[in-house]
Amino acid sequence: MRLVLGSGSPRRLELLAQLGITPDDVRPPDIDETPQPGELPRAYCQRIARSKAEALELAPDEVALCADTTVAVGRRILGKPADAAEAAQFLLSLSGRRHKVITAVAVKRDAQIWERDVVTTVKMKSLSDEELNGYLATDDWQGKTGGYAIQGPAGAFIPWIEGSYTAVVGLPVAEAAVLLRAAGFEARR
Repeated sequence: MRLVLGSGSPRRLELLAQLGITPDDVRPPDIDETPQPGELPRAYCQRIARSKAEALELAPDEVALCADTTVAVGRRILGKPADAAEAAQFLLSLSGRRHKVITAVAVKRDAQIWERDVVTTVKMKSLSDEELNGYLATDDWQGKTGGYAIQGPAGAFIPWIEGSYTAVVGLPVAEAAVLLRAAGFEARR
């Protein structure tokens, strides 16, 4: 059985490596990730992960793993900031409060899709102007959902989480392993 990673995220590659898995192929699907009007963050995240899996054409001997990570402040979905100004807006909306990081995983084999999502509560400390501007200057916010990555310099802004650290990074490894096993894929160690 060959594994296809339906994601271009280097973090997901690193997290799969924790399971002793190196994908046989990396094929990020090109789908529209625009939230639907009134769509709630968890439903959005689940839909995007499933849509990624559905978009992949697989050979009979292939299993695909796709995922999506969403940062939610209440009912508001924070995607990847377009520029430093939007990253600043996102970080200010997270500063001094709790938010949810949702990661949905979809594993596809033939016509069947196995799914799971993990919701983690994250607390970001109140950011000073100096901290915010210093972080923005690192450019670490680029390409990061919600404008930050817990495994990077912004980790200093996170005093605690309740839930899965690896889900916040981008792939809940325990849940991904269960889904891969359900689809008949076993890590080759």
